[in-house]
Amino acid sequence: MKLTRAEVDKLTLPTGKSDHFVWDDAMPGFGVRLRGPNKSYVIQYRAGRRQRRESLGDHRKVTLEAARIIARKRFAAIELGDDPGAERRAKREAASAVVLTLGDVAGRYLDAKRDTLRPSTFKSTERNLNVHFGPLASRPLAEIKRVEIAARLGEIVKRFGRTAAARARSTLSTMFVWALREGLVETGQNPVTLVNDPLAGIDTSRDKVLSDSELAAVWRACADHDFGRAVKLLILTGCRRDEIGSLRWSEIDLSAGTLTVTAERSKNRKAHVLTLPPMALDILKSIPRRPDRDFVFGLSGQGFQRWGAYTTALRKRLGDMPPFRLHDLRRSAATGMCEIGIQPHIVEAVLNHLSGHKAGVAGIYNRAAYTEPMRIALQRWADHVAAIIDGRPASNVMPLRA
Repeated sequence: MKLTRAEVDKLTLPTGKSDHFVWDDAMPGFGVRLRGPNKSYVIQYRAGRRQRRESLGDHRKVTLEAARIIARKRFAAIELGDDPGAERRAKREAASAVVLTLGDVAGRYLDAKRDTLRPSTFKSTERNLNVHFGPLASRPLAEIKRVEIAARLGEIVKRFGRTAAARARSTLSTMFVWALREGLVETGQNPVTLVNDPLAGIDTSRDKVLSDSELAAVWRACADHDFGRAVKLLILTGCRRDEIGSLRWSEIDLSAGTLTVTAERSKNRKAHVLTLPPMALDILKSIPRRPDRDFVFGLSGQGFQRWGAYTTALRKRLGDMPPFRLHDLRRSAATGMCEIGIQPHIVEAVLNHLSGHKAGVAGIYNRAAYTEPMRIALQRWADHVAAIIDGRPASNVMPLRA
């Protein structure tokens, strides 16, 4: 049939069919597709070994003459070796990449990294992308500007501190690099690299040890809430921040006086059991248990989260005291234990370090748990902390055992 406007208007679906093609005798490969009540102009052609079909528009919106012109152009391009369908798909893929939002890409990135990052690192990465940069989640990734990132970092500094902002910046930059390599954004589109680091020009060397007077000041400045109690436990145990922040009641045995950092939560993948001094146990016993919640601290599903904001507030309460990081409390506890005469390999055991007496070949043969020396070490350290808090002379002499 040679298609005319009158013939196209009269076309109807054959009985029993829901999809039917009527081809034009005057232009092979050009025709009308009837699908339900709709009619549209189509072309059909072969590109390489593949048969392709393309719609040229609804017959109510595109005239027969306009459809023939479009069809001739398509067929001419095909004769020259082009593939209009492939070109359109490439354009659609490029368009879909443009509209990927920060939230979309963050979700893909987290899925890709879920099995490769340590649980604590993954949790931090998830918080940085979904919480700290959450306000930008709906923005198309390719359209995010430096000024938006800089403004967001400024807000993070105000609420959570410079360290939290610097870590959030690093996470976002790493995600952008990953997205570039995945082809989700165009080469060169990492706006984070030219945004100032919140810690630029600030001494972040990891060698600060708090003096006895500074430790006592920190203890006294801690309020009676989750953050304050967690900081006191950091001082008394030398644990890492997230080991205490994500502590669960199921990891505590108050009757035995022990705290267990499970292998899943431990940095070196080794379960770590500490026999706590009464001073630490009293803090745990003072914490109200929340119904149907295993986490000791915080209200989220991942334990305590707002370290940056509370640390900033704590520093303000301490006035002119030199700035410190929470990890400095771990270093200070280790140094303080050594200074009161506790042997270094026992301090390493308290910290769950696989170094020194537990490193290399020595670690293969030295399987000692040091449970009792660790208990004594933590008790002596707690006595020392109690003395400096009360302003009493701290004894460095270890009593002889009977």
